Amino acid sequence: MARDFDRALLAAAGIAGALGVATAAGAAHLGQPNLTIAADFLLFHAAALIGIALLASRLAIIAGWVLVVGLVLFAGDLTVLSLNGTSPLPAMAPIGGGLLIIGWLLLAASAFTGRRGGPAA
Repeated sequence: MARDFDRALLAAAGIAGALGVATAAGAAHLGQPNLTIAADFLLFHAAALIGIALLASRLAIIAGWVLVVGLVLFAGDLTVLSLNGTSPLPAMAPIGGGLLIIGWLLLAASAFTGRRGGPAA
Protein backbone atom coordinates (compact mmCIF):
# COMPACT_ATOMS: atom_id res chain seq x y z
CA MET A 1 0.00 0.00 0.00
CA ALA A 2 1.38 3.38 -0.99
CA ARG A 3 2.14 5.87 1.73
CA ASP A 4 0.92 9.46 1.43
CA PHE A 5 4.52 10.57 0.81
CA ASP A 6 4.74 8.16 -2.15
CA ARG A 7 1.37 9.31 -3.51
CA ALA A 8 2.47 12.94 -3.36
CA LEU A 9 5.63 12.05 -5.27
CA LEU A 10 3.51 10.24 -7.86
CA ALA A 11 1.32 13.36 -8.14
CA ALA A 12 4.47 15.45 -8.63
CA ALA A 13 5.48 13.06 -11.43
CA GLY A 14 2.13 13.61 -13.13
CA ILE A 15 2.44 17.38 -12.82
CA ALA A 16 6.01 17.28 -14.18
CA GLY A 17 4.81 15.20 -17.13
CA ALA A 18 1.93 17.56 -17.90
CA LEU A 19 4.18 20.60 -17.63
CA GLY A 20 6.74 18.85 -19.82
CA VAL A 21 4.19 18.35 -22.59
CA ALA A 22 2.95 21.94 -22.29
CA THR A 23 6.51 23.29 -22.27
CA ALA A 24 7.44 21.18 -25.31
CA ALA A 25 4.44 22.61 -27.16
CA GLY A 26 5.50 26.12 -26.19
CA ALA A 27 9.04 25.43 -27.34
CA ALA A 28 7.76 24.18 -30.70
CA HIS A 29 5.68 27.32 -31.25
CA LEU A 30 8.09 29.86 -29.82
CA GLY A 31 11.36 28.34 -31.03
CA GLN A 32 13.01 28.78 -27.63
CA PRO A 33 15.92 26.36 -27.06
CA ASN A 34 15.77 26.82 -23.29
CA LEU A 35 12.12 25.74 -23.31
CA THR A 36 13.10 22.58 -25.17
CA ILE A 37 15.70 21.80 -22.50
CA ALA A 38 13.19 22.48 -19.72
CA ALA A 39 10.60 20.23 -21.42
CA ASP A 40 13.12 17.40 -21.81
CA PHE A 41 14.11 17.62 -18.15
CA LEU A 42 10.48 17.68 -17.00
CA LEU A 43 9.52 14.69 -19.13
CA PHE A 44 12.38 12.35 -18.33
CA HIS A 45 12.31 13.20 -14.64
CA ALA A 46 8.55 12.58 -14.60
CA ALA A 47 9.18 9.01 -15.75
CA ALA A 48 11.90 8.53 -13.14
CA LEU A 49 9.67 9.90 -10.38
CA ILE A 50 6.94 7.41 -11.25
CA GLY A 51 9.36 4.53 -10.75
CA ILE A 52 10.72 6.00 -7.54
CA ALA A 53 7.23 6.55 -6.10
CA LEU A 54 6.05 3.03 -6.90
CA LEU A 55 9.04 0.85 -6.22
CA ALA A 56 11.63 2.48 -4.06
CA SER A 57 13.02 2.53 -0.55
CA ARG A 58 12.70 5.44 1.85
CA LEU A 59 16.05 6.90 0.74
CA ALA A 60 14.91 6.72 -2.87
CA ILE A 61 11.72 8.60 -1.97
CA ILE A 62 13.88 11.31 -0.38
CA ALA A 63 15.99 11.32 -3.56
CA GLY A 64 12.79 11.77 -5.53
CA TRP A 65 11.85 14.85 -3.56
CA VAL A 66 15.35 16.28 -4.03
CA LEU A 67 14.83 15.71 -7.77
CA VAL A 68 11.47 17.51 -7.61
CA VAL A 69 12.99 20.59 -5.95
CA GLY A 70 15.92 20.57 -8.38
CA LEU A 71 13.54 20.21 -11.29
CA VAL A 72 11.40 23.13 -10.14
CA LEU A 73 14.45 25.36 -9.83
CA PHE A 74 16.22 24.22 -13.02
CA ALA A 75 13.30 23.90 -15.44
CA GLY A 76 11.47 26.80 -13.82
CA ASP A 77 14.42 29.11 -14.29
CA LEU A 78 14.87 28.11 -17.95
CA THR A 79 11.17 28.59 -18.60
CA VAL A 80 10.96 32.01 -16.96
CA LEU A 81 14.16 33.06 -18.73
CA SER A 82 12.71 32.01 -22.10
CA LEU A 83 9.39 33.74 -21.55
CA ASN A 84 10.54 36.92 -19.77
CA GLY A 85 14.12 37.33 -20.92
CA THR A 86 15.35 37.49 -17.33
CA SER A 87 15.83 35.03 -14.52
CA PRO A 88 14.04 35.64 -11.21
CA LEU A 89 17.14 34.57 -9.29
CA PRO A 90 20.38 34.20 -11.24
CA ALA A 91 21.51 31.10 -9.32
CA MET A 92 18.27 29.11 -9.71
CA ALA A 93 19.37 26.94 -12.64
CA PRO A 94 22.80 26.03 -11.22
CA ILE A 95 21.36 25.28 -7.78
CA GLY A 96 18.58 23.24 -9.38
CA GLY A 97 21.09 21.36 -11.51
CA GLY A 98 23.20 20.64 -8.45
CA LEU A 99 20.15 19.30 -6.62
CA LEU A 100 19.33 17.09 -9.62
CA ILE A 101 22.82 15.61 -9.46
CA ILE A 102 22.50 15.06 -5.70
CA GLY A 103 19.06 13.49 -6.16
CA TRP A 104 20.40 11.00 -8.72
CA LEU A 105 23.35 10.15 -6.44
CA LEU A 106 20.94 9.58 -3.52
CA LEU A 107 18.90 7.32 -5.76
CA ALA A 108 22.06 5.35 -6.59
CA ALA A 109 22.88 5.08 -2.88
CA SER A 110 19.36 3.82 -2.17
CA ALA A 111 20.21 0.64 -4.07
CA PHE A 112 22.31 -0.36 -1.08
CA THR A 113 19.90 0.60 1.73
CA GLY A 114 17.26 -2.11 1.36
CA ARG A 115 13.72 -2.17 0.02
CA ARG A 116 10.64 -0.57 1.49
CA GLY A 117 9.41 -2.58 4.43
CA GLY A 118 12.82 -4.15 5.00
CA PRO A 119 15.18 -3.48 7.91
CA ALA A 120 16.90 -0.56 6.15
CA ALA A 121 13.73 1.05 4.78
